[in-house]
Amino acid sequence: MLESGLLTAEQLEAALAEQKRQRRPLGQILLAQGLVDEKALAGVLSLHFNVPQVDFSRTRIESQALALISESYAREHIILPIRLDKDELELATVDPGDLALFAELKVLTRKRIKPVLGVRSQIEHAITQAYKLRTGVDRNVRSFEETRRPTVATRRLAEVKQDAPVVQIVDLIIAQGAEERASDIHIEPQQDHLRVRFRIDGVLHDATRLPATLAAPIASRVKLLANLDIVDRRHSQDGQIQTTVDGRPLDIRVGTIETIWGEKVVLRLLERSRSILGLDTLGFSRASLLTFRALVRSPYGMILVTGPTGSGKTTTLYAALNELNRMEQNIMTIEDPVEYTFEGVNQIQINRLAGITFANGLRAILRQDPDAILVGEIRDKETAEISVQSALTGHLVLSSLHATDAVGAIYRFLEMGIESFMVTSAVTGVLAQRLVRRICPECSVLYEPPTEELEFYRAMGGAGQIFHRGNGCAFCAHTGFHGRIGVFEVLRMSDTIKRELVRDAPPEALRERAIAEGMTTLRSSGLAKIDEGLTTIAEVMRSVHLSEADDA
Repeated sequence: MLESGLLTAEQLEAALAEQKRQRRPLGQILLAQGLVDEKALAGVLSLHFNVPQVDFSRTRIESQALALISESYAREHIILPIRLDKDELELATVDPGDLALFAELKVLTRKRIKPVLGVRSQIEHAITQAYKLRTGVDRNVRSFEETRRPTVATRRLAEVKQDAPVVQIVDLIIAQGAEERASDIHIEPQQDHLRVRFRIDGVLHDATRLPATLAAPIASRVKLLANLDIVDRRHSQDGQIQTTVDGRPLDIRVGTIETIWGEKVVLRLLERSRSILGLDTLGFSRASLLTFRALVRSPYGMILVTGPTGSGKTTTLYAALNELNRMEQNIMTIEDPVEYTFEGVNQIQINRLAGITFANGLRAILRQDPDAILVGEIRDKETAEISVQSALTGHLVLSSLHATDAVGAIYRFLEMGIESFMVTSAVTGVLAQRLVRRICPECSVLYEPPTEELEFYRAMGGAGQIFHRGNGCAFCAHTGFHGRIGVFEVLRMSDTIKRELVRDAPPEALRERAIAEGMTTLRSSGLAKIDEGLTTIAEVMRSVHLSEADDA
């Protein structure tokens, strides 16, 4: 420290005298006196002990390693188990010279200890993050198993106390899911355990494993919160929970279904306070954005948004509604369910028990003097006919439809029994979309894709030579991805395309005409995202199917 200029000789001498008096490590004395900061001290210790420093932002902490050391022990000694490699445990510590501690850990864990150096505040923060779900759940699992009696099944669940272990476990799972940006939580009974998974950015990840004995109590607790029949386990049920997590209001849609090992429960998390995204943040290319904005700002006509389940259709429709003037227009929606609330928009939810369906709800909306109507989804011929009539009578109608691409959506209408001349008169444009995971900006690196991915990329017409991927870091929970971005295909119904459709032209001819008129296909949009370093070839392979790529 003297050589690096961190301390003067007088400061070091005073610190050594204080060390003798307090019998504490010199590093702690220097920190307490404010003579050095944590990072500088860690750098000196790393050189002195020839031990590498750990970067928690890029280090994945393995659950097998955490299981070897309790949170209380880790906090007491300011250590954090990082990874397990056969019989060697890598461990972050503030003092790589504490041989007595490592000898004790070797006995406790029955593993060889490989120390790496960490900054004290970073280790303490990492302990909190790493042990959060594990410690809370483990503590409540132990409590549940200690208090569980054979007669517990006969107890009334309405009498369960708020501090009961099962209550705490469910609360912890929901809180952790919300913190990790999960859109869905899957609670799945298996033969010998209960699996909990989070869907983050469209992909499922294991969150924790619980004893199989907790499957029924956890399912019952969730059903109780959602006002479902806790006795009926044979029929699938749907419900809703309204709660808050860290002060944020949360709507949770609950679905249950019986499997051979017990009731599987899925919770869809909807953050009510989340702001509605703008069209310019979704991932449109400049040309596609201009085309779609022009369609949305048209005073009448029908705009269809198409794609598979979970492709972001609702988000795009809400972003389109956000473009409209809510002060001067009467905007009405009919949805199943209403996912997010809009100020200045009249939103109606489907209620089959009360007889409110898309078809009769849409009829009622037409008597409310609407300017723009959002129909959550067109599922049948009746809803399709009323939507088309609404567009023909001077209303702007936005709706979603399940189809593979923009041209496919038009032919889906024809298959429903809507006449081609009606479709050409009502539909002004179609947007097809997919979602791909966005490469984490904190750990993006260059890489060489595998042969299979390169062949796919070249077959789609890609010519790029530089490719990116995420290495995995704390910011993206070591997935390499953070958030998602849209891949879009916008078809504008030009006069030429309308004439082709009325002449019963095949889909291939319509698609070729649309591309000739400047339509950016899903394939082209996906390639652009790869070349811009926003996503990987594997993500585009997962979302844009080969058949769609070939058609393009």
